[in-house]
Amino acid sequence: MAHPICHFEIPADDVERARKFYQGLFGWQIAEAGEGYHLIQTGEGELGGGMMKRVMPEQRPVLYVLVESVDEYAKKIQGAGGTIVVPKMAVPTMGYFAQALDTEGNVFAIWEANAEAK
Repeated sequence: MAHPICHFEIPADDVERARKFYQGLFGWQIAEAGEGYHLIQTGEGELGGGMMKRVMPEQRPVLYVLVESVDEYAKKIQGAGGTIVVPKMAVPTMGYFAQALDTEGNVFAIWEANAEAK
């Protein structure tokens, strides 16, 4: 079974400047969602994402891949030669995620939708 990309995140040094850039360039709708996190709508029925303040100079955009179980796929990632760099975390009432490095040093994330996440 193929697993789709379900979300992306763009870190920004100046979130307001980045918001204006992407809204002006592509017409994306970007709105504050709370705690400094902004939701990005790229179009009706299209892939959406988030934007937040960059916390480390080397922080780059991250793609989130939809999986059935973060726990299961964290083990698969490690078995395939990847490394978990952010262990499983909950986004209350939405789901769980973890971030990993692939074999080439690229960061990516896995996402498990779960309305009961705490």
